[in-house]
Amino acid sequence: MDTDKHIIFRLKEQTFAVHVQQIVSIERALSLTEVPRTPGFLKGVTEMRGVMTPIIDLRERLELGGVEITDQTRTLVVQVEDMQIGMVVDQATEVKDIPASFIKPAPKLVGEINDTFLLGVATIDDELILLLDLEQIIQFTEKNQLKEIINDIDESGKSMES
Repeated sequence: MDTDKHIIFRLKEQTFAVHVQQIVSIERALSLTEVPRTPGFLKGVTEMRGVMTPIIDLRERLELGGVEITDQTRTLVVQVEDMQIGMVVDQATEVKDIPASFIKPAPKLVGEINDTFLLGVATIDDELILLLDLEQIIQFTEKNQLKEIINDIDESGKSMES
């Protein structure tokens, strides 16, 4: 049976998953530098292992309200195309094998989540798991804006050092 490993995490009362191969790391709360004139879901940027990384509030991005920072809050650092992005989630709970045969197409709306952001849904142990499409979380224009912000920060950092 064809199965893939996924990181399982929670936003509000909903369970989500992303493929483990897209995860760079899972971090506790990070110190951020806020960036003015950016989308509300972009909380700031931080440097992680030499890479300037934008941090987004995934709850806000999916229009579920802002995240409430607790001891359980985690930042999933993911690779989306050629960009490293941190996504703040309520809780990262486990790594789970999800058989491909369990994954069904996403309905147009699952709770408050638009199907644009979903690869599909799976039900395991009576729990509905929403599989996120990371490519859709940050759209093309937003990716370009984030790249510009990172370039500006990199250039200002280099000019301060010289």
